[in-house]
Amino acid sequence: MKYKIFNYLTIFASLSIVLTSCVNNADLVQADPNVATTASFWKTDADALAGVNAAYGSLLTDGTYMRSTPLLLDLKDDGTHSYSPWGSMYNVGRFNSSPTDNAIYGWAFETYYEGIFRCNQVLENVPKIAMKDAALKSRILGQAYFLRGLYFFHAVNMFKKVPLPTSTTELLHAQKTQAEGWAQVIADFKAAADLLPTSYTSVTGLDAGQLGRATKGAALGYIGKAYLFNKDFTNAKDNFKKVIDLGVYSLVSNYRDNFTDTNENNSESIFEVQFSRSAGGVDLGWGGAPASGWGKTSARAITYAPRAFGWTDVQPTWTLFNEFHDEKTISNQVDPRLDATMFYNKPGGMQLYGQDFATFYANNPADLNNIFCRKYENSDGAYANEFDWRSGINERIMRYADVLLMYAECLNETGDTPGAYTYIQKVRDRVGLPNLATAKPGLTQVTMRDQIAHERFLEFPLEGHRFDDIRRWGWLQDATKLAWLKSRDDEYNTYTPGREYFPIPQTEIDNNPGTVQNDGY
Repeated sequence: MKYKIFNYLTIFASLSIVLTSCVNNADLVQADPNVATTASFWKTDADALAGVNAAYGSLLTDGTYMRSTPLLLDLKDDGTHSYSPWGSMYNVGRFNSSPTDNAIYGWAFETYYEGIFRCNQVLENVPKIAMKDAALKSRILGQAYFLRGLYFFHAVNMFKKVPLPTSTTELLHAQKTQAEGWAQVIADFKAAADLLPTSYTSVTGLDAGQLGRATKGAALGYIGKAYLFNKDFTNAKDNFKKVIDLGVYSLVSNYRDNFTDTNENNSESIFEVQFSRSAGGVDLGWGGAPASGWGKTSARAITYAPRAFGWTDVQPTWTLFNEFHDEKTISNQVDPRLDATMFYNKPGGMQLYGQDFATFYANNPADLNNIFCRKYENSDGAYANEFDWRSGINERIMRYADVLLMYAECLNETGDTPGAYTYIQKVRDRVGLPNLATAKPGLTQVTMRDQIAHERFLEFPLEGHRFDDIRRWGWLQDATKLAWLKSRDDEYNTYTPGREYFPIPQTEIDNNPGTVQNDGY
């Protein structure tokens, strides 16, 4: 049974900074014996573990992977669109987020820094604890470095120039360049890789056998990804090869097993955010100070769900649907990732939530001839719909398939285009696609780039990778590529330069003097 990092979250929260006028009478300052403080909390091995568990907790709320972060990562790509009636969501994919309306993107920004603050508490206080288990201490510090690196990764990648607080002692932190941000991301992941185990199955201590915690493979994978995003292909390649050489990851045979609650933390999972219908309370974690009634569930499923089963705020594009038909499998079938990714009026029938698609939508031609998201939906018959807002499906934010294709990309970019074929084919073999070396022999570095883009588009839709790829490949600055994107997704018609990044929330500009808004806003 998978382990959920939830046990201590209700007893640990971020310490608040309270500003008051000067008071000379020290007797007026009283410590509430019912509230943990920095001085009273950080004492034992269990306290240290509870502290890092709270840092994981910032992955579970609305600003991060409960809902907002997947939306922000998905909606700007050419594989999704939104017709949400909520303007803040509708405008994300149209590159029209408003600096004065911080809904969704501002919640993400806030929660990333909540997570960073919690990590900084761990990194400042755990070294001072005379822990009984020195190896546990190292693992806890490694996890804190990893999580801080992950929160910084999102902040730098999505908001460009951001503060980089590495301590809790200062209230205000200067805005840094994006280069400084990436350097901090890489430094944190490197520190994590040096401290983390390959897995928790062979360790002893309070965290023994606990799935879902950050590992050496996850840290190495994100080091590689950060280098890749900065076009340092040699360093990226070296770190992806280290992940491969660990020998602990493999592709699961059934692609869909990566997006349900029945095969979580599997051999393909390098890092995933842990959700559960049974842990905690029943309230949704919308943000702010944690409450004991919060559950540990995700609102992604209801947000992306098909019409009448949820809100349908996100839908696949016909561009994505059609590209799945570009190439048949070796058994002359449609790529099976299509059915794992979306619902549609499939010849022969398709089931969703115990209903036949064609029968359910028969009286609504618009929906009958539409397409809807299937990934991360509780749609296999156990639930009638998503309206309880309580999905327990873990969010897989780095899969081994991603490492294989990123490694192939690095091989191509460093002059080994023939070598790239091998790692691309590992991903294609899982879904029965023909040998690429036979189907498309002799690709050049340039044509292989386009092939890798196609492979990634079909392997990772609705997983938050496509727009990151579009931006890092420079397609938005390439007039030909931008015109091509517009032909695939009309939301690109409203793109303007600079808006590949989100605005710095106005509240951050107001509260942190010297902060400058991103270009284009």
